[in-house]
Amino acid sequence: MGPSLEVRVCRWLSEEEFGEILKYADYVGRIGRCSIFKLNPARIAREDVDVEDLVAFLTDIEAEFDEDRLRSLLRREERVAELTYRSNYVYVKFNFFLGDELRDSLSEFKPRYVRGESAFLVHPMHYASFVEMLRRRGIAVVDRTGFLSRAKLDASVELKISLRDYQREALERWVKNGCRGIVALPTGSGKTLIAIAAIAETGERALIVVITKDHVRQWYDEIAKSSTIPLELVGFYYSEQKRVAPITIATYQSAFRYIGRLAPHFSLLIIDEVHHLPADKFKRIALGSPAPKRLGLSATPYREDGRHAELFPLMGGVVYYRSPAELAEAGFLARYEIVTVKVGLKPDEKKKYLELKKKFKNLVGEAKFDDILEAARRGDEKAVEALKLVTEMRKIFQMSRSKVEKVREVVEKERGSKIIVFAHYVELAKEIAREVGGLLLTGETETSKREEVLRTFRESKEGILVVTTVGDEGLDIPDASVGILVAGTSSPRQFAQRLGRLLRPGPGKVAKLYEVITRGTAEELHSKRRRDFSVVSELETGSEKSS
Repeated sequence: MGPSLEVRVCRWLSEEEFGEILKYADYVGRIGRCSIFKLNPARIAREDVDVEDLVAFLTDIEAEFDEDRLRSLLRREERVAELTYRSNYVYVKFNFFLGDELRDSLSEFKPRYVRGESAFLVHPMHYASFVEMLRRRGIAVVDRTGFLSRAKLDASVELKISLRDYQREALERWVKNGCRGIVALPTGSGKTLIAIAAIAETGERALIVVITKDHVRQWYDEIAKSSTIPLELVGFYYSEQKRVAPITIATYQSAFRYIGRLAPHFSLLIIDEVHHLPADKFKRIALGSPAPKRLGLSATPYREDGRHAELFPLMGGVVYYRSPAELAEAGFLARYEIVTVKVGLKPDEKKKYLELKKKFKNLVGEAKFDDILEAARRGDEKAVEALKLVTEMRKIFQMSRSKVEKVREVVEKERGSKIIVFAHYVELAKEIAREVGGLLLTGETETSKREEVLRTFRESKEGILVVTTVGDEGLDIPDASVGILVAGTSSPRQFAQRLGRLLRPGPGKVAKLYEVITRGTAEELHSKRRRDFSVVSELETGSEKSS
């Protein structure tokens, strides 16, 4: 450090001024009436001070210094952050010592410090805002990540189908929110079309993440039907099919496994059935993508475990919501009614149920269920045994023979309609399919058989399809008008999805969802809970009957 960096102050410095100048310089001593300092580039870097602020401070205390040489010094000591892409992270290397203020700014991005390398790892999700923060602070960015280098599609995209009013409003809200956020609309309301409109609006490369291979094909067909996107620009990424294209449709399973390969290519991230995203492994999709534009789609983004709160930093908040009742009232979805049918347990079932209930009480007394769950997680033997009893009791009332008889009765009443029976348990689904002569679709059904069953049911004018939870998402039967919920959980999301299977509009169509529950059991509470929660609570504005 040469004499050109000398700072001379020939007046008395207050204690505060003396302390301030020591942040940027070393004290040398006094010559006559003057205090002599030498500027220290490391200290200046540590304080993260702007050159204009430093010049202004030295001028204010009437310091003598070579301003041109000072500016030249700080240019030579330019602060640089070098960014590379390593192991699904942005690797950030600085060429200067970080001050407290910059460290505070870094903490917002939850970085991981790399010991011994003066470097940090940052999730790609933060890439765009992280780079913006660095540049705002005057830090030069050497970007070697390759992210967003080709964000634009190589084609102009237009829609072949006009958006409905609510679809256009949803898109506008999303754009106004910086092209980030979740659109929550009922099944059958055309969320896929909104996403395709978002691609057209932004004109950017998109990674679309869907639940299953069936959904991949459904999205591809919708893109072909409703937009001018050249189909050679659309690629699939799942199982044996793995082609990265400007618009790539991937399953959740493939996307989280290969996000490192997919991440650099897309500036728009579209997540279908976004309520699945907070799962620990699927969260890696959102964290691992640098896409600044993000659109989540779901009929019901809220989760009973509370993890929907994690969606908001990952994708943005809910920017648009309409209930099934609202869209049915406006004529965009079929009108509907929910019919609750109560049945009693058979004598032998009731006897067994009460015996199990007594054992349960003897084990845990009046303890709350959440407390029992927590105790079981800690390994409490009584709590573990109590949960096993709960499972046995649930199977008794959910698989009661009275329910099978009632389903047969409802099916006879609704003959001539397309009926979907939601049975939850494979064993129960098989029994009902035998009793009513219906088609069967479970998780055990092979892919080729599944496609055959769905094709047969779609092409039929009437009939019965019995499904387990495989029918909760992606089951597209537009003219189904009757649903029978035989056994399920207290999940509002599952209830809304099952109702949604019936709401595709049709001339004069009124959908009907029968809910068959066992009287005097916990199922009555389950019924209330699944229709009385947050976003889906508005389902209750539909017509309801009880019998």
